[in-house]
Amino acid sequence: MLTYPDIDPVAIDLGPIAIHWYGLMYLVGFLGAWLLGRWRARRDDSPVRPQQMEDVLVFGAIGVILGGRIGYVLFYETALLTTDPLALIRIWEGGMSFHGGLLGVLAGLWLYSWRTGCGFLRLTDFAAPLVPIGLGAGRLGNFINGELWGRVSDVPWAMVYPPMGPDPRHPSQLYQFLLEGVVLFVALWLFSRKPRPTMAVSGLFLVLYGSFRFIVEFVRLPDEQLGYLAFDWFTMGQLLSLPMVALGAALLYLAYSRGQGTTAGNRT
Repeated sequence: MLTYPDIDPVAIDLGPIAIHWYGLMYLVGFLGAWLLGRWRARRDDSPVRPQQMEDVLVFGAIGVILGGRIGYVLFYETALLTTDPLALIRIWEGGMSFHGGLLGVLAGLWLYSWRTGCGFLRLTDFAAPLVPIGLGAGRLGNFINGELWGRVSDVPWAMVYPPMGPDPRHPSQLYQFLLEGVVLFVALWLFSRKPRPTMAVSGLFLVLYGSFRFIVEFVRLPDEQLGYLAFDWFTMGQLLSLPMVALGAALLYLAYSRGQGTTAGNRT
């Protein structure tokens, strides 16, 4: 049994200004995506050039922040729509949804592809391997904040988080860091090194993330205001992940059955 190390969620305290680790994790995700995106953009088949990554990042960052907040309210705090609709835009109060953030990023990438004519699906294939950097960093931020804990467990690595009582729990944030951050990044990065049909990389991202999230939800506590949706185990996270897996499988099928171009790998 382990004990939570009691990490201060404030990384830098400048008097009236407090910089939280969670905010810094967003910065790590954006910076990592920008650096690796510029490297990937040097490939001959890339839909964008290195100097365009700043614009792609801006569209994606706005999408993930607005989409994440709006998705959280729509999916997890629906009552706020009638009691406090301005909560939709108060991103500084916390509460972000990955699934909403994903929809926001897709909207941002679609808008960028529409303005530049680079091709939406080619752009999502390009961006998919960059996303796990932010996902992994965000889950570390959740761990530092002491949020999104798992169920009570007796596994050797279970962790006691004193504010939630003496019982050890699954460190589900670290499970998600490992699966959504490390494993997803490695899988997508290796997969996209070779030429792949258009939509294949995006499809694999959706299948893997949706599957990983669905699995971890079995040991992660549901959101308190929602609880379990059905069967005393089915959560909102699982409900939102099922369409991702289905859509990802459809994209993979279409990519390989129709031979939709290629999203190639390294330059030769």
